[in-house]
Amino acid sequence: MLEPTKSEEYLGQAEIRQIFKVSGSGKIAGTFVTDGLIKRNARVRLLRENVVIHDGILKTLKRFKEDVKEVKSGFECGVAFENYEDIKEKDMLECYEIVEQKRTL
Repeated sequence: MLEPTKSEEYLGQAEIRQIFKVSGSGKIAGTFVTDGLIKRNARVRLLRENVVIHDGILKTLKRFKEDVKEVKSGFECGVAFENYEDIKEKDMLECYEIVEQKRTL
């Protein structure tokens, strides 16, 4: 009957290196994963000069034109955001998940 507690679980961080404009899809960010991993459909924060400018969901995650579920540290990938396209080079992505934990008495 107790509501579960929600907490954030940090997954990883990536740096946007290049922006690609794709007709029909909008803007795709070419990124390099610097820490941890990036997962598709996970929550992401877009940081510009260490200030959060967007908090949303990762729509697509591609590696060599193939859809992938996750990309680990040290690899490059292409990402697109859901309903957001104001991205620039040198922006940082912070990927996280919201985890629910059951409470007990």
